[in-house]
Amino acid sequence: MLRPSPSTLFALGFTLLSVCSATAQSPAIGSCPVLPADNIWNTPVDQLPVSASSAAWVATIGATRTAHPDFGSGLYDGAPMGIPYVTVPGTQVKYPASFDYADESDKGPYAIPLNAPIEGGSASTGDRHALSIDTTNCILYELYSAYPQAASWIAGSGAIFNLLSNALRPSGWTSTDAAGLPVFPGLVRYDEVAAGEIPHAIRFTVPQTQRAFVWPARHFASSLTGAQYPPMGARFRLRAGFDINSFSSANQVILRALKKYGMILADNGSAWYLSGAPDSRWNNDDLHNLGLLKGSDFEAVDVSPLMVDPNSGQAKQSTTVSVFVSPTTATVASGATKQFTATVTNATTQLVNWSVNGAPGGNTTVGLINPSGLYTAPPVPPTGGILTIQAASAVSPSAVGTATVTVTAPPAPPVLSSIAPNSGVQGTSVSVTLGGSQFLAGATVVVGGAGVSVTNIAVAGTTRITATFTIAATAATGAHSVTVTTSAGASAAQSFTVTAPVAAKPMLSSLTPNRARRGATVAVTIKGANFTTPATVNVLGAGISVSNLVVVNPATVTATFRVGGTAARGSRNVTVATAAGTSNALPFSVQ
Repeated sequence: MLRPSPSTLFALGFTLLSVCSATAQSPAIGSCPVLPADNIWNTPVDQLPVSASSAAWVATIGATRTAHPDFGSGLYDGAPMGIPYVTVPGTQVKYPASFDYADESDKGPYAIPLNAPIEGGSASTGDRHALSIDTTNCILYELYSAYPQAASWIAGSGAIFNLLSNALRPSGWTSTDAAGLPVFPGLVRYDEVAAGEIPHAIRFTVPQTQRAFVWPARHFASSLTGAQYPPMGARFRLRAGFDINSFSSANQVILRALKKYGMILADNGSAWYLSGAPDSRWNNDDLHNLGLLKGSDFEAVDVSPLMVDPNSGQAKQSTTVSVFVSPTTATVASGATKQFTATVTNATTQLVNWSVNGAPGGNTTVGLINPSGLYTAPPVPPTGGILTIQAASAVSPSAVGTATVTVTAPPAPPVLSSIAPNSGVQGTSVSVTLGGSQFLAGATVVVGGAGVSVTNIAVAGTTRITATFTIAATAATGAHSVTVTTSAGASAAQSFTVTAPVAAKPMLSSLTPNRARRGATVAVTIKGANFTTPATVNVLGAGISVSNLVVVNPATVTATFRVGGTAARGSRNVTVATAAGTSNALPFSVQ
């Protein structure tokens, strides 16, 4: 997204937390690493030699042109500043997507909510990136030129990345970036700056690139063949001698990352534009000071010696042993279990020694963890409820990976307090709402006795469940018990009453004939609905007797009307009565 430097919107101070660790860890989002620790995005390049092409590439991009943080807080021209993203659970609905560049896009479906924020805002005519991270399964979903539809996405291109994998896209394929790389791993995020470290390379753009790409990029987007143009995927870093002491603590975090991890050329755009995510906590005035950096303060480095496989993002690392624990955070109920895994790099074995709050193997107060990393929470949450799981390399005990666990009290059994409606008729289906408390995802609803089945159960929250009760025509009438069961137990029962169908009253639509002379006897056909046996035909007033009544079918009754010789002339009402009630009246005239 390209725009001039942002104006001051509001200033917010940073509280920077000092971070000190002897081991390397991947950047994280939720409980997921943002690519493995040995991915090229997460590998330091401060010790690599300068590329022979550095001077030419810097001159082409612009040695005197200034750097620009293409992110910030608030709005600029009505749009958020930066490339936004959302995190979603593994239950997020996945939507189909159609693409302009379908042959180089992952088919999907995509777990990106239809209301996900779009780069530049919903009315943007720019790149319109939409990013979503499934933090349950550690999957990154990205769309370029994304337009939400009623139940799908239309986009220029789309890419799906497993954040636990070093796999690259097929050679020659684009992604949602011209370089064929993921966007999210290269974004500057406020929380990283607030924590005191950005442990990865930063995405950036330049105006002109070469018709070529270098590892780890997979795609080019240019017709220029001159060697003075940088290829997609080129790695740059801030010169080691650049003095950062005059910058704010927040900006120093960004500058240290530019020195240690550098930045990866990912797209065509403005010169030296650094990508980040919008956040209301950014101090735009302070970020603007990064514009003091010039192109001549950067240098290109050659990362090819780090390549393990041209089709993998894995990078050769230093000989320092490191341990990464996954997930990095977890919430576990008292007495429940959680599996943790440890990945050891630069060691001859993956063996680790597990501990909880410093206790090898844990104990009954903080919980136990076995040699395979299976943690069992204590029966009672410890004071504070927060514990630290540690995995130390068996061959290098100083190399330690950690995870944070919050132990919670076990959930209470559900309480069912109401069913609405609380009755239904044989042979029908009823949509019901169950009210109560402590409902959990995965709850089941059971109706006692035979003849009532339950489908379409949806837990709408801790206090409401919706479901469909299908009542068989042969279901026993009377009260049926209803219970809700969750992982915490079953509720007490409430009643749902099954009733027999109530017959409808008869309805008259015509009498044929509807008149007769005195002394006549006529066969009358009565048309209508809901006629049942037994039935009676009633003629108001004296002088007309009814006989030979036959209910032919629910819509037809026949009868004989005998009109007396002295019957009063004029109209009188005729009705039909059944067990369900009396019908409306139609006139019959005596002439």
